[in-house]
Amino acid sequence: QVQLVESGGGLVQAGGSLRLSCVASGGTFDTYAMAWFRQAPGKEREFVAAIRREVGTTYIAGSVRGRFTISRDNAKNTVSLQMISLKPEDTAVYYCAAGVMDYWSALSNDYDYWGQGTQVTVSS
Repeated sequence: QVQLVESGGGLVQAGGSLRLSCVASGGTFDTYAMAWFRQAPGKEREFVAAIRREVGTTYIAGSVRGRFTISRDNAKNTVSLQMISLKPEDTAVYYCAAGVMDYWSALSNDYDYWGQGTQVTVSS
């Protein structure tokens, strides 16, 4: 069974930075596309960023492009999300996801495994 565990969330002021991490176990990490999604209260789950398997090509959602960066370390079975210049509208539970695919997807249904989420709260 593939398990994903997120960490790094917390409370920051607007303009601050956080780095989220997700550690995978129980699978072949470098065969998975990895992604981050987020969900704010009362809203649908939203795509944030994705990264291809071993090639490492990334895609960042337009709402966070220029502020968020996704990366992976296949040797450590880890994917990270570096967030800078955080805004109150970035407040959400952030979820790590893994999917068996050759490229990446911004659709939550395309991912096979999910972490439990980590809370990011940005104060104004």
